[in-house]
Amino acid sequence: MARNIPQACATLKNGAWDRKLFSGNELYGKTLAILGLGRIGKEVALRMQSYGMKTIGYDPIVPAEVSKEFGVESLPLDKIWPQADFITVHVPLIPQTKHLINDDVFSRCKKGVRVVNVARGGIIDEESLLRNLKSGQCGGAGLDVFVEEPPKSEYYKELLNQPKMVCTPHLGASTSEAQLRVAEEIAEQFVTFFKGEGLVGAVNAGSLAVAMSASNKPWLILARSLGIVTSVLGSVSNIEITVQDPNMKETSFLPAAVVSGHLYGTTGDKNINLINAMPLANEKGIKLSVAKSDSVEPKTLKLTATVGSAKFVVVGKSASDNMGLLTSIDNNSFAGGLPMDGSLVFFTGTGSQAGSGFSSIEAALAKKNYAASALYRSTAGQDQVAWYVARVTPDTKESIDLSDSTGIKFISSKYF
Repeated sequence: MARNIPQACATLKNGAWDRKLFSGNELYGKTLAILGLGRIGKEVALRMQSYGMKTIGYDPIVPAEVSKEFGVESLPLDKIWPQADFITVHVPLIPQTKHLINDDVFSRCKKGVRVVNVARGGIIDEESLLRNLKSGQCGGAGLDVFVEEPPKSEYYKELLNQPKMVCTPHLGASTSEAQLRVAEEIAEQFVTFFKGEGLVGAVNAGSLAVAMSASNKPWLILARSLGIVTSVLGSVSNIEITVQDPNMKETSFLPAAVVSGHLYGTTGDKNINLINAMPLANEKGIKLSVAKSDSVEPKTLKLTATVGSAKFVVVGKSASDNMGLLTSIDNNSFAGGLPMDGSLVFFTGTGSQAGSGFSSIEAALAKKNYAASALYRSTAGQDQVAWYVARVTPDTKESIDLSDSTGIKFISSKYF
């Protein structure tokens, strides 16, 4: 696109020799804006840096410190538009990215900005692109993908025949080597994932690679499990995450891990994951924040959940790569820690119910044909609220009738 190669080729084949007509521009010293800094965006950055281009970019998932490692300065979109000489998009087509580049964006860019879309049709507003190519605000476009494939609508005739347009029929992965490589990589990724060795090449999400690293995997499991615990507290509006380990370096994945557990515990939807959890939390108005404390106790995580005007504090620590331990709720400790796995049923009761509380819970579970394989009780003063937890098989969503047991109340059943 920068050197007008396709246009020059076409005219030469038609017998013309128009060298002056096809004078182009160098890439050296130009600024390339990369929208989407996942696996492909990263590879584009590395390649274009070898041409001497300055690479800036935007990705709401990939942390700035991660993109900095491969030479891309992460910026908000409003800072990107005025700087870009070239813009390339490497994001999925979702409601948030449809028409990401439009008339408003072109108006904020340099005159003559060039755009490339080899991701998905519709990320660039094609009708806006046509208007800006005709006005000269857009100095060139390279499209391999289209809203309509093959492009047959009437306006495509004018768009595809613009002098500054380079277009191909969705050829991005159309090489024999690429097809073989994709098949091999997918197979290898499944094997790696099911061996528990990590998550390689995750769908345009650099933070997933961080979360699934050997050192962070226990934190991921602990954060998600504690998130499930917060779902028993009621309608949560805010969760403050405190990492109580000075050796913890990367915390960017923790909000998504916590809220994925909270939303799963609230809805039972198994499709909630690290990618879609934060957008879903935003839709529900749940705010999350992360901080570190000076505590030297290793691998301890504290969640302060706001429910209405009340705050609840849930604390846990990592037991292994596959399980976290719930150590306390509101400063009421579980001796030795409560393993957060299987199906757990939560109750509350006063401190005076220590012995009779367990008996009442076992009796109530038996009426529902649930056998408790383990019972846990948090510490509490004589008249303070204690938490009781029973591990049962199978999982239950039913209320457990404890009407005969003064001071004991069924809260919720959760599967970890």
